[in-house]
Amino acid sequence: LPAWLRPCSMERHGPVLHIVVVGFHHKKGCQVEFSYPPLKPGEGHDSHSLPEEWKYLPFLALPDGAHNYQEDTVFFHLPPRCGDRTTVYGVSCYRQIEAKALKVRQADITRETVQKSVCVLSQLPLYGLLQAKLQLITHAYFEEKDFSQISILKELYEHMNSSLGSTLLEGSQVYLGLSPRDLVLHFRHKVLILFKLILLEKKVLFYISPVNRLVGALMTVLSLFPGMIEHGLSDCSHYRPRKSISEGAGLQENAPQVDDYVSVSAADTSSTNLGVGKGGRKMAGDSSLEGPKANVPFSLSEKTCNGAQSSNGAVQHLKVPSRASPASSESDWETLDPSILEESALKEGEHENAASEQAKTLPSKGMSSEGLPITVQPQANTGHAVLVQGLVSGLEEDQYGMPLAIFTKGYLCLPYMALQQHHLLSDVTVRGFVAGATNILFRQQKHLSDAIVEIEDAQVQIHDPELRKILNPTTADLRFSDYLVKHVTENRDDVFLDGTGWEGGDEWIRAQFSAYLHALLAAVLQPDNEKTLSDFGTTFVAAWKNTHNYRVWNSNKHPALAEINSSHPFQGQYSVSDVKLRLSHSVQNSERGKKIGNVMVSTSRNVVQTGRAVGQSVGGAFTSAKSAMSSWFSTFTQSPQSLGD
Repeated sequence: LPAWLRPCSMERHGPVLHIVVVGFHHKKGCQVEFSYPPLKPGEGHDSHSLPEEWKYLPFLALPDGAHNYQEDTVFFHLPPRCGDRTTVYGVSCYRQIEAKALKVRQADITRETVQKSVCVLSQLPLYGLLQAKLQLITHAYFEEKDFSQISILKELYEHMNSSLGSTLLEGSQVYLGLSPRDLVLHFRHKVLILFKLILLEKKVLFYISPVNRLVGALMTVLSLFPGMIEHGLSDCSHYRPRKSISEGAGLQENAPQVDDYVSVSAADTSSTNLGVGKGGRKMAGDSSLEGPKANVPFSLSEKTCNGAQSSNGAVQHLKVPSRASPASSESDWETLDPSILEESALKEGEHENAASEQAKTLPSKGMSSEGLPITVQPQANTGHAVLVQGLVSGLEEDQYGMPLAIFTKGYLCLPYMALQQHHLLSDVTVRGFVAGATNILFRQQKHLSDAIVEIEDAQVQIHDPELRKILNPTTADLRFSDYLVKHVTENRDDVFLDGTGWEGGDEWIRAQFSAYLHALLAAVLQPDNEKTLSDFGTTFVAAWKNTHNYRVWNSNKHPALAEINSSHPFQGQYSVSDVKLRLSHSVQNSERGKKIGNVMVSTSRNVVQTGRAVGQSVGGAFTSAKSAMSSWFSTFTQSPQSLGD
């Protein structure tokens, strides 16, 4: 990462912040037993106390239901601590061992088994690489059969910080352990619907147990978005623990806390300069860090850690909407202009005056003096519009504007959610989420999510009929999905073991989704593009244009997209094979189609039984009829599997 984007803790120690051991105490439950360096400065390595921002750490590192498995792996995200900007990426390796096998048994070990997790808290999203190293150390730590032997954990901390660097984000190691090939083999044609659900910033809950299968599937879906794993998750876990959320309405009205405000830099509303980071990636908001501020970019003092410094030195606080409403809950987050996040009718008028002054200073044309487009954001409640220059994602972007700013401004990515975090699903400051859970309570409360992904059965349950219509695949989408599935299923031989295979492999699948997304972005920039966009889904594109990630992307120029073919990769004339794809999709997705299919199979079985009872000659005729029916039906079942219920 560029120096200005690295938090101060990364400057001093390297990418790994802490090595932590979490154990299960028979009276106290999950608790931190060891941390190196200590989680709170000035305390010992064996301190149980936690920073307020990381109060859920023990429950994430030692997952719910872990006692049912001998070992497991967890990927989780923690919010940044005051002074740091980026998400903290956690990887935990859990194991359990029989207490009688221990060489040294502490007095508080009263159960037959001992359950512990060793976890790494990192500032680099190297999930698979961290997991591979951590599994070896966890195994060795348990083989000691004496958990007071912590030297190996300290050595792990030093080794990781000396061997891991941000250059690994630019290579293939960032995808270690994430297999799109396995994802397509399991979900088949439904992978595209998962992709589109996240593009629409919907509330998506993944469900399965154990945790390693859960986080593997969820993070693999995210790896299909160009640059998302490497640079797109730095703002994905900005949430507040429940304790800091006022439970009483009176408290919210009479004594607003500092935590109730969102920090927005002056660059977000006025600056349009873009810096360039390594590899030609643009840095949104770089200009706000010129001069002395660039030396300590995000090590903000306690005084300003929850506020933003304006150009004249004043701290700006933007009020988070205290309650959600269907009309304004999303639009409140869609702009970086202070007037949208209004505190009261009085301040609303002041903001409008400031906005009108800003509008007067801008050129009358649709472009700013620096050449960036100006977007018009709707005013909540008032209906007025405010001119805002190119919105800032805060992410490190490439020439196409990738990664998209999906996991920003209150849209969370939580690969694993502990039961203690359940309140986040209904928190008014959370726009949406892509989250994973193993506890059945999450799955049962369907009203808190837009879609539930049952990984075990490869089912995508979408509750809203309108959303199902929006995500109904077009003919071109069906061709794209069928193309992926055929290449993956037809190349299942060991062509990848020698490293020479590419088509149908992990990198190839990511390349296909990258091409799909680039084509979609290029298409929306073209004039008179209704026919082109219809291949992606007219209603889908209309819904996508209302998302935060689209507005941020569209508010900035991306000249490189001019070189991209602005049509669906699988556009073309309707053919007989498309009829087969469409019928297959209809039969296997609609409830009526499933019932018809079940009736046909049942009828075929009864026909055979009847034929045997009547006699050989008559039975032969029935068998022929059954074969014809089965052959006809198999033409559909061999085609694409459903894209979701």
